[in-house]
Amino acid sequence: MVNIDEITDEIIKREGGFVNDPDDPGGATKYGVTIGTLRRLGLDIDRNGRINTRDVRALTRAQAADIFKKQYFEAPNIGMLPEPVQASVYDMYVNSGANAVKILQRLVGEFGFPTLVDGVIGPNTARMAALAYEAAPDYLVDAYGIARRNYYYRLADARPVLRKFARRKDGGKGGWILRAEEFMAARYRLSSSEHSDRIRGWT
Repeated sequence: MVNIDEITDEIIKREGGFVNDPDDPGGATKYGVTIGTLRRLGLDIDRNGRINTRDVRALTRAQAADIFKKQYFEAPNIGMLPEPVQASVYDMYVNSGANAVKILQRLVGEFGFPTLVDGVIGPNTARMAALAYEAAPDYLVDAYGIARRNYYYRLADARPVLRKFARRKDGGKGGWILRAEEFMAARYRLSSSEHSDRIRGWT
């Protein structure tokens, strides 16, 4: 059985503390929880009648964990998916919202079990994902990790300002790529030269 608390703790460790990068579409963030999420949920952490950067700074690890479990695992029904893929989809959902599910839905279709690509996990998506896993238990999790990695590369291709999240200053793999590769077998991770070839042409 998936240990949601352990997975959540790992997500918080990966996300880190408070950051407010002007190039990050999420804005001010702490433990992976954005100011937009606090506003959407109406969470005035310091109870001063306004939800702003101060509330992000005041967020505790326990509060972040509660938000993740309720909003990014339970609400999107990730627990309906095959257990082996749940951790990666959950981590991706924290990072990219419903795109995490759309990537899985497209992938399941490529495995021969088509489902509507709408970013919503319902009975049909859950059933198709289960069939895809049963058909290829040794490949679905790695294939999802690879699809995540490709998503990040394509995002950086299209938006140069985001390339720093996929490529370090020294040219090595950035946080997005390393994050995706944590959820795949070592043999599918790109070598340094393969990564360099993929980002060749980026300025």
